[in-house]
Amino acid sequence: MASLAAPKRTSTLRTTARIVLGAFLLFAGTAHLTVARAEFAAQVPAWLPLDTDFVVVASGVVELVLGAALVALGRYRVVVGWTVAAFFVAIFPGNIAQYVDGVSAFGLDTDGARLTRLFFQPVLVLWALWSTGAWRDRRTLREH
Repeated sequence: MASLAAPKRTSTLRTTARIVLGAFLLFAGTAHLTVARAEFAAQVPAWLPLDTDFVVVASGVVELVLGAALVALGRYRVVVGWTVAAFFVAIFPGNIAQYVDGVSAFGLDTDGARLTRLFFQPVLVLWALWSTGAWRDRRTLREH
């Protein structure tokens, strides 16, 4: 069972970056469920054995939960940071599929644009880990 030791405080810059990332996820999650639903559906890989609309709705709900956690659960920021980073890794195959399959969505209508986007996913992973102090404070998560 995991126990949470008290992690160090984060700087104002890290805290601001965490809240901005949370707001970004809240916006994206809301867009999944409303105005950009078709755009997100276009990014669901054809090989995924799940209903496309289910994937869009489920990922939108996950983004809302993670965004809210980043904004409101500062005490659990290390766990939240690792969870958000894992989410960004989990959705990366969809970004790769968008590039490989040449699917246009969100203005990514060229192979160059879709390829460039792939380089931003690792930035999101690093943003989640840095802004929450998850990598720095990883030792606060201990198994008993």
